[in-house]
Amino acid sequence: MLSRRMLIGGGLCAGAAGLTVPVIGPRAENRAQAEEWATRLVAAARSQIGVTLFYDPSYSKIDFPGGDVPRFKGVCTDVIVRAYRDGLDTDLQALVHADMRNAFTAYPKNWGLKTTDRNIDHRRVPNLQTFLKRQKAEVPIVSDGLAYSPGDIVTQMLPGNKPHIAIVSDALSDDGSRPLLIHNIGWGAKMEDILFAFTITGHYRYSGQAT
Repeated sequence: MLSRRMLIGGGLCAGAAGLTVPVIGPRAENRAQAEEWATRLVAAARSQIGVTLFYDPSYSKIDFPGGDVPRFKGVCTDVIVRAYRDGLDTDLQALVHADMRNAFTAYPKNWGLKTTDRNIDHRRVPNLQTFLKRQKAEVPIVSDGLAYSPGDIVTQMLPGNKPHIAIVSDALSDDGSRPLLIHNIGWGAKMEDILFAFTITGHYRYSGQAT
């Protein structure tokens, strides 16, 4: 049975226990030829493996801009935020905050907020989805695993209607039919064969240049 932990205040993403998936896979040559920005993004996501060891959904007050909780812990969205900061010098905390201030009504009201909260807005999956859509970063959701390129962002819905988000890696499953995802679903940052394990709710390709 899959169990989930929600972030205090309405949860960005949730952890899962009891899921068994391969954690390594072959790196295909054609995937190694990803665009330069995507290569940097994937490398930044991979660098979190072995560093972020725990899933911790606690609400935290953090610096702005460039705020983060200690790197040994975090949630699924923190993998994304850290990868964009480290790999592309793109601060999703600042970008999401600015966009929400300019277009607050465009963002979900799941948490009953009447204004922005720069401690947590960028750490919520639905907000990242909205931001990416507004950046015109959406690409089709398809059943062909190889259509998901290194550096792509994938959002999923876990059991219990809990949102999740991950970065597509440059490594493939053992059968070569789909990429592994880099994410934190409950045990820290890992690379796992989980692309089609849950319903995909979004597919995005964002180079880090805000429009």
